[in-house]
Amino acid sequence: MHRIFSAALAGRSMNMPHDPSGQAEHFARNRYYDRVFDYDAVKILPGEYFIAPTDMVLVTVLGSCVTACIRDREQRIGGMNHFMLVDGDGELTSASARYGAYAMEILINHLLKLGARRNNLEAKVFGGGRVMSSLTSSMVGERNAEFVLRYLKTEHIPVLSQDLLDTVSRKVYFFPQSGRVLIKRLTSLHNETLARREREYADRMRGAPVAGAVELF
Repeated sequence: MHRIFSAALAGRSMNMPHDPSGQAEHFARNRYYDRVFDYDAVKILPGEYFIAPTDMVLVTVLGSCVTACIRDREQRIGGMNHFMLVDGDGELTSASARYGAYAMEILINHLLKLGARRNNLEAKVFGGGRVMSSLTSSMVGERNAEFVLRYLKTEHIPVLSQDLLDTVSRKVYFFPQSGRVLIKRLTSLHNETLARREREYADRMRGAPVAGAVELF
C-alpha cells in the first residue's frame, strides 16, 4: 500500500526554493490519492509542471496542448509538464515557442536540481489533438507536437514513445519511477471543461509577457 502524501515527500518535491525566475507559480499543487492505482497522485493543469522523486503518478488531460514526460532512467526520478504554443509558428526562436521552451526548461532544470543527469534523460510525449474548433484553423495541436519533438531533438533527449495529433483528447498517467505511461483516449468528451480550460490558458498566455530565459545545466 502506497502511503498518503507525507511531510517527508512534501519536503523533497513540493516545497520550492526561493526562485526569482518564477518557477514556483507553475508548480502543480492539485494533489490527491488515486484509489484505482493505489498511488499518491498530482493533477497537472495547463501551464503547470511537477517533479516526482518518489513512486507516485502524475496525471493530466490533453486536447490541443502537449505534455512531455521526462525522467532520469538511472535515478528513477521524473516529471511532467503541460503547455501550448499560443501564436505564430513552431520555430524554436519564435516568441510563441518561448512559452514552450520555458515549460521544457523549468521541468528539466528542476530534475537536474534533484540530482538527475542530462545524459540520462529520456522522454515520452503526448497530445496535440485537433479537438478545439476555435483553434483548428491555426493548427495549434500540430504546432505543439512539432515543437516538442524538435525541442527534444535539439537538446539530445531521446523520445522513447509518443502519441500525438489525431482528433481525440487524452488522459495521461505517468509513473516516473518506472517510466510507465498509460493513455486513455477520450473519443467523446461529455462536457466543455477541457475546451474551456485550454481556451482560458491560451487567453492568459496571450495577455502575459513572454517568459524570460531559464539557465540550462
